[in-house]
Amino acid sequence: MQPIYAVGDIHGHSEQLDRALALIDADGGPDAQIVFLGDYTDRGPDSRGVIQRLIDGVAAGRPWHVLRGNHDRMFTRFVRDGTSTDPMIASGKGWLHTALGGPMTLSSYGALDSFHHPDGGGDALLRNGLDPIPAQYRDQLVTLAQDAVPRAHLDFLETCELTHVTNDLLFVHAGIRPGVPLDAQSEEDLIWIRDGWLDDTRDHGRLVVHGHTALDHPQHHGNRVNLDGGAGYGRTLVPAVFEGRDVWTLADKGRVPLVPK
Repeated sequence: MQPIYAVGDIHGHSEQLDRALALIDADGGPDAQIVFLGDYTDRGPDSRGVIQRLIDGVAAGRPWHVLRGNHDRMFTRFVRDGTSTDPMIASGKGWLHTALGGPMTLSSYGALDSFHHPDGGGDALLRNGLDPIPAQYRDQLVTLAQDAVPRAHLDFLETCELTHVTNDLLFVHAGIRPGVPLDAQSEEDLIWIRDGWLDDTRDHGRLVVHGHTALDHPQHHGNRVNLDGGAGYGRTLVPAVFEGRDVWTLADKGRVPLVPK
């Protein structure tokens, strides 16, 4: 049985992505099939580098499946048209709030180098965020972002798939709406869902592999595996390998079984 590998939320930590790819290469070789579960941007210092690595891998013909996460969509929407909020954010915070980490993404592209605000420039935005953002500063940031972010990066993220399916596994960023057929799932649920999903214990036919909800370490819940180990909050990015429905995480010492808790 050919293994398939998965990487959870990276959140701008390119050095963690490099480490995860090295662990996968050591286990499965350079042609390993990998599914990336979304959220490549925000909070970490090098969203630009993360996206470029993914673009380069796909362009080189690697068997990679790159899914879209909610943070990736927030990033592209802000650059395209200045949208900085999303009704799916329960806290009401905008993308430019430090908790969501949008300013770190803009900084990785150099888009804050010329930003001007009465309380300071780009450094102040990184420290304090700007949420809600007055229209004149939003427009300034959008212009700077459109000049700095390569169109190819936006196009790449916007064309990422929402799911990847095998005989035994369903890969998705956030999860699924239980009881709804896959072809009827909404994009909002696939990249945002928590309520009604995380506490659902029914079998979904396939083992669902997702990220989105940060933990201290990946966990197996029987019907689903959450691979968001909190890299966006400074924790280690832990890749996993699947053979059928059997799961291992990868560490420097090799495979570590991940079993239902």
